[in-house]
Amino acid sequence: MIRTVPQAAKWVDKVGLALLFPKADIVLPSLWEQVSGLQVTDWDTEEMNFFWWAKDELPARGLTCVGKHLARHVSCVAPHLLPTLVAANGELPEDHDPVVEAIRRVGPMTGPELRDATGLAKKEVDRSIASLHHQLVLTNSHLVHEGSTWGTLAHDLLARKWKLPKRLPERDAARRELAALVLRHAGELTAADLGGAFGWRRKEAAAVLDEIADGHDDPGGFRIWAQR
Repeated sequence: MIRTVPQAAKWVDKVGLALLFPKADIVLPSLWEQVSGLQVTDWDTEEMNFFWWAKDELPARGLTCVGKHLARHVSCVAPHLLPTLVAANGELPEDHDPVVEAIRRVGPMTGPELRDATGLAKKEVDRSIASLHHQLVLTNSHLVHEGSTWGTLAHDLLARKWKLPKRLPERDAARRELAALVLRHAGELTAADLGGAFGWRRKEAAAVLDEIADGHDDPGGFRIWAQR
């Protein structure tokens, strides 16, 4: 069982990609399972007390990238895999996005700070933050304790916080690498499994799986790919 922040970072570095909490329809491991030994979320445990603190310490210490980057859920990404993930999935934000511009100019900012800086309503800022995490433009930075009992999460530019290289892997090669990683963890995949993890269309996921794995149809007619 994981009991320290460095242990959590080491585990994420080994698996590459993980959700924060398990999701039955997402074929990725979860950090919560490694901390608690449970496949369900239990808020009333000692493990949760550690976990809730550790999830913010990981990015704050520069050990693990954490944000809503996979399957639109909070997830953990090993830093060494970030260039590959951005090359495969990253999208450029709309020109002159006010949230991006504010963070680029000022540095990591919380939701309330972004509302003050941009003049946008809470709903608009929250929607923009979620979208920019999905696009791999923003990521979790650290917890700001002032003004909130539980603290408020600050967001930073992913490329700046994790010092991404200007030259990224080629997109198709990056997608093959990510698909192979998930396939090793899962053993076998459908196109929906792979597409669900990364937000790819099923046709795109199937094409990637055809390149790296052997496919067969199960009795129900579903195409399944397994490692060669």
